[in-house]
Amino acid sequence: MKIHDISLPVYEKMVGWPMDPKVKLRLKSKIEAGAPCNLTKVVMSAHSGTHIDAPFHFIKKGKTVDRLPLEAFYGDALVVELDSKDKINIRDLAALKLKGKKRVLFKTRNSSLWKNKKFVKDFVYFTEKSAEHLVKCGVKLVGIDYLSVEEYGNERHPAHSVFLSAEVILLEGLNLLTVKPGNYTLCAFPLNLKGCDGAPVRAVLIEE
Repeated sequence: MKIHDISLPVYEKMVGWPMDPKVKLRLKSKIEAGAPCNLTKVVMSAHSGTHIDAPFHFIKKGKTVDRLPLEAFYGDALVVELDSKDKINIRDLAALKLKGKKRVLFKTRNSSLWKNKKFVKDFVYFTEKSAEHLVKCGVKLVGIDYLSVEEYGNERHPAHSVFLSAEVILLEGLNLLTVKPGNYTLCAFPLNLKGCDGAPVRAVLIEE
């Protein structure tokens, strides 16, 4: 068995969504300063690094993180690799046998973007039609290897709206650079943040 860590490390000055709160890690208590223990204060967005989007992120009365079924975050997952330059459309998905697949992670050129120290706006994203196609296929969890499934700057948020209206869980901020396409077991449980629209995840793929 081999475990692939597909999560981003969380640290100050890490790449994040431009409008989100920056990650801050502060030692508020230090052993070297005479305290009985080290204690870190963490400030970050619920969507920092590798994270999930719950329906409540874009749907007014959508489910929050603590109401999502735990079985969605563990089980068989398919990793597919696409050579899309900008967007994932139905043509890209047509050759993939996705009907009946519950968890699908998309490896794109995005995984190579993590080497950049600054946010990159022109990442690969899903169109509204490709999101609708995945919903029709019955996919319940969609993973992408950058910080959003949505085109940067699209204020209509069509992909998010389609996915989250259908209660498809979005697993964003994956690093699939060293992962080969194929079948794995996904384990990606989010923090149990009551009433929240998203949560950080330590996502791994288990290769038997």
